[in-house]
Amino acid sequence: MTAPVLEVRNVHKHYGDARILNGIDLEVGDGQAVVLIGGSGSGKSTLLRCINLLEVVTDGEIVLEGDEITDPRVNVDAVRRRIGVVFQAFNLFPHMTALQNVALAPRVVGKRSKAEAEERGRELLARVGLAEHADSYPDRMSGGQQQRTAIARALANEPRLLLLDEVTSALDPELVGEVLDLIGELKDQGMTILMATHEMGFAHRVANEICFLDAGMVAESGPPEQVLDEPTHPRLQQFLSRVLRH
Repeated sequence: MTAPVLEVRNVHKHYGDARILNGIDLEVGDGQAVVLIGGSGSGKSTLLRCINLLEVVTDGEIVLEGDEITDPRVNVDAVRRRIGVVFQAFNLFPHMTALQNVALAPRVVGKRSKAEAEERGRELLARVGLAEHADSYPDRMSGGQQQRTAIARALANEPRLLLLDEVTSALDPELVGEVLDLIGELKDQGMTILMATHEMGFAHRVANEICFLDAGMVAESGPPEQVLDEPTHPRLQQFLSRVLRH
């Protein structure tokens, strides 16, 4: 059995007296999609930020492909080149075209020539269905197109792990499907994904494992059929009854 791409071992995150993560353990295998669910304040976003080293863990270890990336001596930039991240907000540079946004990382971080970076950018925009929007600026694109551009940008350095934090929450309902379809395609192509979402139907369809976070802990985890269809934890039952009503 191959080692997991990501291991989170007993991770804690405190801000003073506020305890946001309280001993998180999870693994993401190569080519798997693990989905985080839970209410607001359960720790999902903080966990993703810790994995990308935007936050320093209070205790515990995060291991990426066998390397402990929470070691204070780690090269943070080198770690982030191995992890693609997409947040709720698109965070595209408004003065840059879609192609320029996607090609930026290969040029600046990957040290590719402008021609190489743009070729890579066009390949990625085509991959996310936006080849014809390469020269469009963000304000001329729909929310779904902007988010797909953000995903293309996250793929630009060929990451081993893709982190997605509620990437459809800022979209109009009719645009959600196109972004979820893209994530499903990436999973089918072998991308390793850890994502937080409230889209339960999508999670049921795509996830290898679902982790329900409550009060900074994994309260229940397992395959979608178990966690979503036959939940045992009372807080998970309560959460699903509320989410699935909407």
